[in-house]
Amino acid sequence: MPASLLLLFFFVGVSDVYGGSDFRVCAFNLHNFGESKSKKADVMNILVKIITRCDVCLLQEVRDSKGKALPQLLDQIKRFDSRHEYRAVASERLGRTESYQEQYVFVYRADSAVLTDQYQYPDDLPGDVDAFSREPFVVRFRAPRTAIKEFVLIPQHTTPTNTTKELDALHDVLLRVMKMWRTKNVMLLGDFNADCGYLAKKNRKNVRLLTDTNLVWLIPEDTDTTVRSSTSCSYDHIVVHGDAFSRAVVPSSARAFDFQTEYGLTEEQALDVSDHYPVEVLLRVENPRASGGGPSRASSLQSVSLASSWIVGHLFLHTLTC
Repeated sequence: MPASLLLLFFFVGVSDVYGGSDFRVCAFNLHNFGESKSKKADVMNILVKIITRCDVCLLQEVRDSKGKALPQLLDQIKRFDSRHEYRAVASERLGRTESYQEQYVFVYRADSAVLTDQYQYPDDLPGDVDAFSREPFVVRFRAPRTAIKEFVLIPQHTTPTNTTKELDALHDVLLRVMKMWRTKNVMLLGDFNADCGYLAKKNRKNVRLLTDTNLVWLIPEDTDTTVRSSTSCSYDHIVVHGDAFSRAVVPSSARAFDFQTEYGLTEEQALDVSDHYPVEVLLRVENPRASGGGPSRASSLQSVSLASSWIVGHLFLHTLTC
């Protein structure tokens, strides 16, 4: 075997050993995901690639009224990435009218995150009943290899015409969940519609999600989370509560994932996938193999060392016989 190929295989092996050590949380508005979109093979392929980058991925605008598109997506995810065990948990169909309803769906790697609880917010706060068009479907995960260990995710896809009120009401959800589950490790994420014409600057002072100093907005305010070249709006966000969660985040890792550029799509092709880019953040990992199912870092390093020693020796013999 040529020496160059030996080196190539070695470095690919090293990449496999160290790959996947980050813990990625994502939020993605799929833009009207249902039966029609699930029949487009090229679109489904891109969706699968995007979602399998994440340890936990919130999906929004899931409008699978017949209950066929989501199982199909999950099946394709499992076939595409058999290295991980993928599961999904979904809210009920949410919306004020029968004609338009959505679901929140969390797709997650069961080998790195364990679902420990879930809670459908009833939207029953006295004096502010029915504040949301799509009430948050709250989940709690245990992720042993992360620095934070356990955390809660509160999703929200706001109604554009009611963004200010819904974002402010999201603070009530935060307070209830922290009290109910006795935790401060909370992340709020989703398509907040928190920019451009939907959240006027004059109204920001009335949004507790913005004024609460215990909350950290991770996605930079000037980040464009829209696919269309004619728009530049920071609609999608990730917010964490408290110093402990802030310290558990990899610095500067929060961003929008530009799948159009990443996968070489035209704008038209990208818009077939969604009109939003997903947003994501990395959580610090203390023990990449704490959740089980793979070799320890020490054994991986030993394997790399043995492999490198073998290749060096082989290359040395190769030079002698040339």
